[in-house]
Amino acid sequence: MWTRPYSWQLFLCWCHSSFIWTTIEGQTRYSIPEELKQGSVVGNLARDLGLIVSDLDKRKLRITSQDGKQYFGLNPRKGELIVTDRIDREELCGQRLSCVLPLELVIDAPLQLYRVEIEIQDTNDNSPSFVTKEKALKIAELVNPGAKFPLESAQDPDVGSNSVYSYLISKNDHFKITVKTHKDGRKIPELVLEKALDREKQPTHNLILTAVDGGDPVRSGTAQITVIVLDINDNAPQFERNVYEANVSEKATPGKEIVSVKATDIDEGLNGEIEYFFADQTAKTTLTLFDINSNTGAIVVKGILDHESQAIHRFDVTAKDKGNPEMDGHCSVEIKIVDVNDNAPEIVVKSLTSPVPEDSPVGTVIALISARDLDSGDNGKVTLTLSSGSPFKLNPSLSNHYSLVTSATLDREKSGLYRVKLRAADSGRPALSTEKILEVVLSDVNDNPPVFSQQIYVVYVQENSPPGRILYSVSALDADVGENAKVSYSILESKVQDVSVSSYVYINSENGSIYSMHSFDYEKLKVFQIVVQAKDQGSPSLSSNTTVHVFILDQNDNAPAVIYPSSAGLGSLSLQRMPRSAKAGHLVTKVTAVDADSGHNAWISYKVAEATDASLFGVNQYTGEVRTKRGVAEQDDSSQRLLIEIRDDGEPVQSATVTVSILMEDGLHEPILDIRHKAAESGGKTGRLALYLILSLASVSVLSLVTFLILAVKCVRNSRGSASCCVRRSDCDDYKNPNRNLQIQLNTDGPIKYVEVLGGDMMSQSQSFRSCMSPMSEYSDFTLIKPSSTSDFKEVISVLDASLPDSTWTFESQQVST
Repeated sequence: MWTRPYSWQLFLCWCHSSFIWTTIEGQTRYSIPEELKQGSVVGNLARDLGLIVSDLDKRKLRITSQDGKQYFGLNPRKGELIVTDRIDREELCGQRLSCVLPLELVIDAPLQLYRVEIEIQDTNDNSPSFVTKEKALKIAELVNPGAKFPLESAQDPDVGSNSVYSYLISKNDHFKITVKTHKDGRKIPELVLEKALDREKQPTHNLILTAVDGGDPVRSGTAQITVIVLDINDNAPQFERNVYEANVSEKATPGKEIVSVKATDIDEGLNGEIEYFFADQTAKTTLTLFDINSNTGAIVVKGILDHESQAIHRFDVTAKDKGNPEMDGHCSVEIKIVDVNDNAPEIVVKSLTSPVPEDSPVGTVIALISARDLDSGDNGKVTLTLSSGSPFKLNPSLSNHYSLVTSATLDREKSGLYRVKLRAADSGRPALSTEKILEVVLSDVNDNPPVFSQQIYVVYVQENSPPGRILYSVSALDADVGENAKVSYSILESKVQDVSVSSYVYINSENGSIYSMHSFDYEKLKVFQIVVQAKDQGSPSLSSNTTVHVFILDQNDNAPAVIYPSSAGLGSLSLQRMPRSAKAGHLVTKVTAVDADSGHNAWISYKVAEATDASLFGVNQYTGEVRTKRGVAEQDDSSQRLLIEIRDDGEPVQSATVTVSILMEDGLHEPILDIRHKAAESGGKTGRLALYLILSLASVSVLSLVTFLILAVKCVRNSRGSASCCVRRSDCDDYKNPNRNLQIQLNTDGPIKYVEVLGGDMMSQSQSFRSCMSPMSEYSDFTLIKPSSTSDFKEVISVLDASLPDSTWTFESQQVST
């Protein structure tokens, strides 16, 4: 009895005039050596398939083979599978490495179908043999040592290690044997001249070539090699290639040229004239199929080619000159017979179950199907496929057998009748195919929940839009019919800024339209989420949810607000003093404003709207610094008035104004000149004190920066697991740099990421960094506003890299007054 690695069973039951198909996965396979005696036991089928031995006679177990010939039978008393005929692996499978015989076992009451495979293992029952038992080889005595002469390869019907392994040559003084392995695995013996020949001393050399296989026990075969030493004509023909390869269709007609071999001989006259012949050891089948033109070396079709009989033909060609003695050269030819795809696949439906309950579990067998093709190779490789759009799939087994099973929950409401189109196609060129349609009828339950057209919706709403406006309409479809397909919509309860989402929006339960309850203010609320549920009217009802992300878009509804000078209100007066001795470029004051809007709506610029003397003062467009354009002249009035307009970049433009009154007085000095004067008088002590002060400031700055980075990284790591949206919230992580007043507000909760960075001081232009990414983005792609200095830039990137190491950063400049 032989081992059974795994088991595969397909069976059909007959109950109350209806077919019920079930599948037990696995695969039954037995392995036996060839040439077993008749009556040898392969395996116990009854035990391995779970059958009762006493029931085998009553249930009429039958064994069938696909090739029609019966090699096996059943011992009904023991339930054993036995050998009934001689099994020759070489006769069944030729040189194929794998040899498997598929069997089908059919048993009645109830009707069941089993598949069993018998693997035939090769035994070393064949010895290597040479087609030509005696070979005469003519070699000129002037041939130099090292010359190689190919010999005939031995043939061994066995495969694997039982085939030809090596070659040996009888002991002699002039020759040795080497083995050349082709890319297809063939081993070609070559006779190598080791010592120069001398015709006067020994005109012939008799050698024995032995081929041995790798089996156990080792088998061998021999051939007689007679080397005839020639006297003159010392140049043999030489082929351009050692191996010629060509392909020819099996439908090629006689006379068609396949390939031409070519050799040259450097001798002159008759010594250089070449004729071509098939080598002496060429097989008879090759001589009946091919012919060679002795003058041109063209190899042509002679007989009827058949790919199925033999796919590759290998033989040697000899080129001989007409010298005395004649010299010859050798080459190998490999001709592949290309299969013609002239047989369409065939689909055989062995059984079909219909109708099928729609609540049948996944994996229920609907039909047993087989596909076959009489061609071979790729032309005989059949692929059986299903048309798309059906809840079925094909489970392949062995030898192109398939089971049609359910691959998803069935739904009669979606389709009460499935027309399953089977298509069997081979791999030929052009491919041939066959189609067959199976009709599968279903019966009904509510098993399909509503499905939204999108998993996530993104809605953009302008701030200040009137209440009652439709924000968006979501839609869901139910594949069922009737009451089971009627869908109603609702908004699940959630909080937005600690207020119920229902106070912001409501939804029409019938059509899914979402309406706003009031106007939105971007400065108070930038984004929020709505979870919408769709529920059908089935029993029990089924539902599904989707998320709607509502982004509030900013409008330019805020004018710039002046925050410095702090005493200045909109259109109010600010009094500044300056010395009359001030030169061009003197900083008089700096106007600072901020805009509550964002983006371009918050980009602020400054300009002088009115001035007592427009040639004396100017304001920087971006920083708001008021400086002198020239030195003060004696005729200039001591009291100057500037009306500065602050405008944003929104549409429409919003603006504010501030009036700066400048009083020019004698006796006032510029602070920087005074400081320089005192510094010059302080001497060496002050220089040393300045050095200490610089070192102290540098130490404090470095310590502050390190502390900031440690705190920032720690806070970011603590916040990475929480959920948030693209909105500044109370639970956001804030990072502040004590030296630069740098503030980072980072939200990485949930599907929407948001970063806002603010920094600056009272007298310098601050920078704002904002980023928002789509909830569907796979990576964190941020857009940041360029910081005011390299140190700010490095601090921001350090924090962001620590919290979001896989992010990509894009920078653009934005002016924001603080």
